[in-house]
Amino acid sequence: MIKGFTGLGHVAIRAKNIDASLEFYKDKLGLEEMLRLYRDNGDLWLIYLRLTDDQYIEIFPFGVGEEAPPREATGLNHVCIAVDDVDSVVAQLAEKGVPLISPLKEGADGNRQAWIADPDGNRFELMQMRGDSLQYKAIRAMHEKMAATA
Repeated sequence: MIKGFTGLGHVAIRAKNIDASLEFYKDKLGLEEMLRLYRDNGDLWLIYLRLTDDQYIEIFPFGVGEEAPPREATGLNHVCIAVDDVDSVVAQLAEKGVPLISPLKEGADGNRQAWIADPDGNRFELMQMRGDSLQYKAIRAMHEKMAATA
């Protein structure tokens, strides 16, 4: 890996209807708007929504087309949001009227997951990592290997 990588900073999404997207991300998911950037002519360029202090979702207006490409299309497939209690998150989303596009289940990697989509059809995996999942075991093995070679 290139030295200096520190994490994933943001995901940028182009929205067809900025008002519908902001209703979803702010009102339903509870993300806070951090700032807006405007072009020199005054047109809205993008909106930053806070996921964590150093992870954001950028929403760009003026998307074209009816919805995000289908799951099988080449390119970005989905965004995964890590959660500490997927049952609680799913219950909160249900209270806000956000339906699951795939039922809550255990994924092939052993983590618990649920799926939602924004108004443009962009897919989000909500993942609760379990201590016996393949990802967790792989992370632990990588840390042990790094510690042994340090």
